[in-house]
Amino acid sequence: MDKLQKYHQVIQDLLMEEAHPYCQSDDVETVIICDPERHHYQLTYIGWEEDQRIFNLILHLDIKDGKIWVQHNGTEMAIGKRLMEQGVPASDIVLGFQSPFRRQFSGYAIA
Repeated sequence: MDKLQKYHQVIQDLLMEEAHPYCQSDDVETVIICDPERHHYQLTYIGWEEDQRIFNLILHLDIKDGKIWVQHNGTEMAIGKRLMEQGVPASDIVLGFQSPFRRQFSGYAIA
């Protein structure tokens, strides 16, 4: 399995593990969106809670230039650590939600 395929699988497995049912309303779906052709991956809650529209982005990851970019992490998990446990080296993880200046202190890739 090449690196791109491995990262695709690691991300999909991570999203599946984090895809918990929305506990406030049965009318809100937990949705995993995978675009392996363009390398975009998301976990969201979508639906209605009474009269309130729910659209919560939980996780957004991309694969760019052979690295996993964490664009959004709405969980309490240390996502970089979790990716490393699955065999992704720190040099291939970019915390895209941090400013480029702050990334140099993260222990992960800058870009």
